Amino acid sequence: MRILLAVYDNDSYVHFFPQGLAYIAAVLVKEGYDVEIYNQDKFHYPDAHLTEYLNKNKFDVIGVSIIAGYYQYRKLISISDAINRSRNRPFYIIGGHGPAPEPGFFLKKTQADAVVVGEGEVTIIELLEAIKNRKPLDTIKGIAFREAGKAVINERRPLISDIDSLPMPAYDLFPMDYYRLLRMPHTTNSDFVMPMISGRGCKFTCNFCYRMDKGFRPRSNEGIIEEIKLLKKDYGITYIAFADELLMSSVERTESLCNDFIKAKLKVKWDCNGRLNYAKPEVLNLMKKAGCVFINYGIEAMDDQVLKNMKKALTTKQIIKGIEVTLEAGISPGLNIIFGNIGDNKDTLNKGVEFLLKYDDGAQMRTIRPVTPYPGSPLYYYAIEKGLVKDCEDFYENKHTNSDLLAINFTDMSDEEFHKCLFEANTRLVTNYYQNKLKGTIGRARKLYLERDPNFRGFRTL
Repeated sequence: MRILLAVYDNDSYVHFFPQGLAYIAAVLVKEGYDVEIYNQDKFHYPDAHLTEYLNKNKFDVIGVSIIAGYYQYRKLISISDAINRSRNRPFYIIGGHGPAPEPGFFLKKTQADAVVVGEGEVTIIELLEAIKNRKPLDTIKGIAFREAGKAVINERRPLISDIDSLPMPAYDLFPMDYYRLLRMPHTTNSDFVMPMISGRGCKFTCNFCYRMDKGFRPRSNEGIIEEIKLLKKDYGITYIAFADELLMSSVERTESLCNDFIKAKLKVKWDCNGRLNYAKPEVLNLMKKAGCVFINYGIEAMDDQVLKNMKKALTTKQIIKGIEVTLEAGISPGLNIIFGNIGDNKDTLNKGVEFLLKYDDGAQMRTIRPVTPYPGSPLYYYAIEKGLVKDCEDFYENKHTNSDLLAINFTDMSDEEFHKCLFEANTRLVTNYYQNKLKGTIGRARKLYLERDPNFRGFRTL
């Protein structure tokens, strides 16, 4: 069987490496399937190009993986139309965190033949065997499929307990010279970047999270180090962006991983998503020694009641202390705040703005987005219960039109007042960012002209 895995164009200069599809590709290759990658993301092909590609090339199956988001949803609809218009239309499978919570809706909207619900590495092999042997699909765990015009949703498949049992992502099938040019907050022009995962899932239960793989399953330190060494050797990678939710799953795990990084003499820079619960001075100093330069923290709010409402398992006291010790350790913190959760108001928004202004290290632009209750999240089902949204179709077709605009209003503010407050808040934050950039540029100009700095490379490179 010939399998085509399509990486959609997200309109970025350099696309984030598609880890999910790379893991799927790896298990398919291991099982002897003929796998090809269609890189719309690199070449920015119009969707019509995919139609023609399918017309000219015979594939048995095509797969597309997608996360939740207004852009991603609309892209999936348009790419599905391109697939469905092809004369040699293959069996069409979609997967990823986006379609998983509401597979019936996505089957209807895309006219796909099947949705993989949850992790796909085991499921996809069983599904392809059934397709190849023309067996019924109703016994395959972890899928939904169309039958006689209706959606059939099968039993969920248990999560993969041993992530180390999976083969490494099939890097060799992808244009790595393109993906390694990804930029992160503390990369230099000479850095080559690659995302990795240190584990899957999360042990926390934030009310806005739509991911269904609950509970954290770490990879072994040995497996992580082996993959880093491979990426260094084969692709010259100098910077690892750990993209999973919870590298900092505990103090003990973080310390163990960092100690093994140091022993292995990896000598790579890296960043990760972190939890302020575990941001202790001794941990952060060790992370810095092991190569960590940036920790992306999900702060979300600077009000204790709002944090409690969203089940964040954090306090403002923990947040402030954690950010201060992160900065003291010489690690740059990512400061992410959202607005519009249950209990939010003008005052809680202002607390967030003041916090961002106080602890901004200039590494990246800080703005505040409205909370988006994606299908699958507890907040989404709360919105349905309260009559704020009808269903998945209402959400994607009518409510969620842009990630920076209000989808569903959980506050006592009018929609107009909500957007006015966000405009004022982000005006302050953006102004602060560019004022700091201006100061830095003027400082470099002073060194150039008044100190005759021979290292100056031009204003356009700043």
